[in-house]
Amino acid sequence: MSGPKDRVQVVIAGAGPVGCVAATYLAQRGIDVLVADAGSDSAQDLRASTFHPPTLEMLDSLGVADTLIAMGLKAPVYHWRDRRSGTVFAFDFAELEGDTRFPFRVQCEQYHLAKMLSTRLAELDSVQLLFDHRVVYLEQDDSGVNVTLEHMTGLRHVRADYVIGADGANSIVRKWLGIEFDGFTYPEKFLCLSTERPIEQDIPGLAHVNYVSDPDEWLVLLRVPTLWRVLVPANDGDVNGDLLSDEKKDKVFDGLVGPGQNVQTRHRTIYRVHQRVAKQFRSGRVMLVGDAAHLNNPLGGFGMNSGVHDAFNLCEKLVEVLGGRADDSVLDLYDRQRRTVTHDFTQQQTIENMALMRAGQSDAHQKRLETMRTLAEDPDKRRAYLLRQSMLTSLRDAAAIG
Repeated sequence: MSGPKDRVQVVIAGAGPVGCVAATYLAQRGIDVLVADAGSDSAQDLRASTFHPPTLEMLDSLGVADTLIAMGLKAPVYHWRDRRSGTVFAFDFAELEGDTRFPFRVQCEQYHLAKMLSTRLAELDSVQLLFDHRVVYLEQDDSGVNVTLEHMTGLRHVRADYVIGADGANSIVRKWLGIEFDGFTYPEKFLCLSTERPIEQDIPGLAHVNYVSDPDEWLVLLRVPTLWRVLVPANDGDVNGDLLSDEKKDKVFDGLVGPGQNVQTRHRTIYRVHQRVAKQFRSGRVMLVGDAAHLNNPLGGFGMNSGVHDAFNLCEKLVEVLGGRADDSVLDLYDRQRRTVTHDFTQQQTIENMALMRAGQSDAHQKRLETMRTLAEDPDKRRAYLLRQSMLTSLRDAAAIG
């Protein structure tokens, strides 16, 4: 890596998976990039763990898909399960073999991607990767953006042609721009328990990815290379200490594999879940991607994947602009394409997935079960559903927006 520079083409706030994907895309095409992150390294966020087929295609173009696939678990099949009746609907991405080179999901923690890419970025002369540097101020004019970074011993001032805000849900970049972040927060908290117990031995026929509806407590069972993750809802009023207690852990696993006291957990995490979309993904020379631009619940594994899709859509256009082959008005197209798809697909689909999980044994739930049965048994409807759930449809829809 070359020495410090006060003038770069692109500053990226955030060295998570989305920020690192954007930096890698730009650097591989000769763009001078500075990546600043407030943390000391790529954060080990345990929530996102699914990579969808089109995301794998994008990562393959960066030269990292094979490594990621080798680190993770291939999951072509996922299940929607009704816990009370025992009904299981299986959906197999292998049916999409003609639509993608990667007809499967990969289960692998997102921080592995961020770590892999940040390590490679640190070796490139065209990239400055600055951890422990937080964006605290930005101001733009007709020819560029002034960015101020705060670090342990002072401030650093950088001039850039463009800025990408990939700095997460609490994005400082979005706040400096004054962009509204509309939406809502679910009343439930989410509790995630990780265990090395081989749950697949307790529940025969379990897929690597399982969405389980239940009248008393819905849950999600996800397998990553060394652990099972169990995601359950909790009431807003529940005390966090109680949710993280052995008593709560035992109760969850009593109903799953029993007895819960024999199950050891590696992690216990509580988090809130939001459905929010920024009013703009572009403001002049500053663009938002990933969680800085949109948040949705985790059912379907669309969050981080959508961020990677944002990064590719934006950076493809940004390379053309910086190369003098397109006017920067093309960046408005990024805003239209990704914001429209976020509203019309990602938000809608995750809200529908959440409704299915929360419905219990009500009449509405029974109707949804019949809908899922129809999807599973009708080849044409099942294929359309798989295209939506794999995110292939959302990319095609975005590309059609002019």
